Amino acid sequence: MSKLETPTMPKMADADDGLFKPGSKLRHIKTGGFYKVVLLANVEANLEPAYVYESLQSHDFWIRPKAEMEDGRFELVNA
Repeated sequence: MSKLETPTMPKMADADDGLFKPGSKLRHIKTGGFYKVVLLANVEANLEPAYVYESLQSHDFWIRPKAEMEDGRFELVNA
């Protein structure tokens, strides 16, 4: 890359970019645990989109890459 070229910045995550919207309630298929999506964010190191979500049992907060969260291990549940 020459000095005149600027690197292309990845697009920052937008809440509407994800399959699951903030406030969505999910069930983890394998464990049966229930979670609530807080927001879609970016991992600082690589700007990869990631979900921040809360356990509805323990109220712990978790972060998981968007691609992993949307690969079928979670299902949307009705409130």
